[in-house]
Amino acid sequence: MPFLSLHDAIEAHVADGASVALEGFTHLIPFAAGHELVRQGRRDLHLIRMTPDLVYDQLIGMGCARRLTFSWGGNPGVGSLHRLRDAVEHQWPRPLELDEHSHAGMAAAFCAGAARLPFGTLRGYIDNDLEHANPRVRRVDCPFTGERLAAVPALNPDVTILHAQRADRAGNVALHGIVGAQREAAMAARRLIVTVEEVVDALPPAMNAIVLPHWIITAVVLCPGGAYPSYAHGFYARDNAFYQRWDAIARDRATFADWMQRHVLDTPDHAAFLASIEKRAA
Repeated sequence: MPFLSLHDAIEAHVADGASVALEGFTHLIPFAAGHELVRQGRRDLHLIRMTPDLVYDQLIGMGCARRLTFSWGGNPGVGSLHRLRDAVEHQWPRPLELDEHSHAGMAAAFCAGAARLPFGTLRGYIDNDLEHANPRVRRVDCPFTGERLAAVPALNPDVTILHAQRADRAGNVALHGIVGAQREAAMAARRLIVTVEEVVDALPPAMNAIVLPHWIITAVVLCPGGAYPSYAHGFYARDNAFYQRWDAIARDRATFADWMQRHVLDTPDHAAFLASIEKRAA
């Protein structure tokens, strides 16, 4: 398990056409890795995420994605993801295939992938018409009770990318706080890249913590601030003002493209991105 720069980790382990899950539920969202995918010009990605938010809006708007497997998609507390919506409604900058699920359906699919089972089951999709809109939602009968259950295909991303608070020098990673589906997405993946706030000699105990052992991790990247503008519990708060500003930035194609050029494409790494945001705020 090597320690790599973010550039080298993405270059080595994320190819065009890959299925990629950038997971993180409310916090620890791997924005730095998403921006590096944009900088390296990745294309035809199958993006997977339980709750697409700004990082996927950016990837979709920059033409990186051909397909999206997701549950709820939006700008938390604000409204629509305008680049996602533009891709679906107007095929700009390119058409986007949708594979829509509920949160529970995504969780079941990640759990099945982590267990290397072909599909997950759940009591869901009963009082809606999602299974008619998504042919990948099926029905199966329990062989023991006869109960009719929903079935969803397992998710096994080519690459899962996470952000976490800490790694130790052996490459074990610890994250704590709201953990969402990170553990399942990590174990379901063929390769796992984790960006971290700091590297320490020993991982301290924490409430609601998960430790990912070094043998399932492909690369660890030291990347302070790598979850910004989402938050990293114990390190920095969520930048709610950024999420509000993003609504106006993303509404217009030209404004969006200019922002991404200045703050992502013209910055060599995440530290420079953070500096560009701080300069604008000042």
